Order: sequence, then C-alpha cells, then structure tokens
Amino acid sequence: MLSFAEVDVAQPDGFRPLSIDLRTPDVGGAPVIVFLHGGGWCRGSRKVFTPGMSDAESFELIVAAGYAVASCEYRLSGEARFPAQLDDVDAAIDWLHTHGAEYGVDPTRVVLWGVSAGATLASLVGLRRSDVRGVVDWFGPADIAAMADHETREVPDHTREAQWIGGRAAERPEAARAASPLSQVHRKAPPFHISHGTADALVPFAQSEVFAEALRAADVDVELVPVEGGGHFWRNVSDTRPLFDAALQFVHRVMR
Repeated sequence: MLSFAEVDVAQPDGFRPLSIDLRTPDVGGAPVIVFLHGGGWCRGSRKVFTPGMSDAESFELIVAAGYAVASCEYRLSGEARFPAQLDDVDAAIDWLHTHGAEYGVDPTRVVLWGVSAGATLASLVGLRRSDVRGVVDWFGPADIAAMADHETREVPDHTREAQWIGGRAAERPEAARAASPLSQVHRKAPPFHISHGTADALVPFAQSEVFAEALRAADVDVELVPVEGGGHFWRNVSDTRPLFDAALQFVHRVMR
C-alpha cells in the first residue's frame, strides 16, 4: 500500500507554481528518492517515469522497496533557461527538509534519481549539495559541449542543449561547462550509480563512460552499468526489472 499527495513546493517569481507527486509507503520515516523526469529539458512530466513504463513498473516498485518517491516538476527550457531548473530541484529538496516529516518522509536520507535530461539535473544538484546520499543517473548527458557535436535530427542552432543554455555550446562555453556534470566533479561528491544503453542513439554511451572515469579519478564511489543493445529510455530492453533492482541495491547501500 502507498499514500499519494500532490503538493505545491515552490512559486518562482513570474512563473507557475511547481509541484511534486509524493508517494510514500505505509511506514513512518521512509527515506526519499527525489525523481527528475526526462524530455530534453523542453518537455516531459513528473507523472511519467520513462515513456512506455507504467507506474507499477516504476514508481510503485520503488515504494514497495520501502522508499518514498517525490517526483518533481521543474521549469522547462521554453519557460526558463539554465540554471533555473537547479533552483527548482533545490526548492523541492528544501521543502522536503521543512515538511517531509509531516508526510512520513525522512528528509535526512535523500537520493536523487533522474532519467535523460533529468539525470543531468540530478547529477548537477548532487554535485553541488552536501545533503544528498547518492545519485542514480540513467543515460544522462554529462558533457554539454560534446553533445552539441552529436547531432541527430535537430538543426544545430536549435538542439535541446542550445535551447536549455541559451545558445550553442561554442558560443556559450561558460554556460555549457556549468551545465555539464563532467565539469563539476569533485572529491566530496556523493556516490553515483550510472546505467546507460550501449546502443543509445540520442545520448551516446560514451557520455556515461567519460563521466564515470572522471568520478573514479576523483576517488568518488561510482558504479557504471552498461546495458548491451539498450536504447534511449530503455528501448530494446524487454525487461527493465533488473535495472531497477541494480539501482535499488545501490540506494539500499547509500541510505544506510
């Protein structure tokens, strides 16, 4: 059994209220996973874990393991550019610290879990806060400048990355660096669990390889799980349960 609450957690000046969907198990003081959806920073919803994956296969699976899940809204790139999204995630975590206990959540035990663009946000927030126990990064872009060289079907001046940081990476190198988890690695970073499909055509597997290498070089606890033949949002992966199990094993370890 789980409890569900939809709560407004922030009101940025001049913008819409931002909400979280908070799912909690029927136990008090549950550790909390702050979830950040994908969608290239320009689309997506806190209601969806990944496209094609049901709540029973995702959110409810995590709650059944004994964790609360706060699925967060953040401003999309059509509303606000980087770093506004990091401020939105900070606001959600700060709300949990202030009000989480009222909903049966232990705000002292927080792990960030993001997919795709949400994984980039989870990594950046985890790298800049000291109250995060760990980060689960599913196929997130780690190097925005390198992503600018990886064109798919998009016009170069209008990539998702360019929309997010306000221009091409070559023209906004400082913003591109600040928006790249690879450039923010430091020795006091929390542990990371990174999982990525080797056949991802939207975010190359190399993005996670170089990020994991940088974390290891800084003596950060990091797990890299290659998913052979897996595409973006786990396309071509017939059973995602083992991926959840691996991530939850990591969460169990860092939440102790």
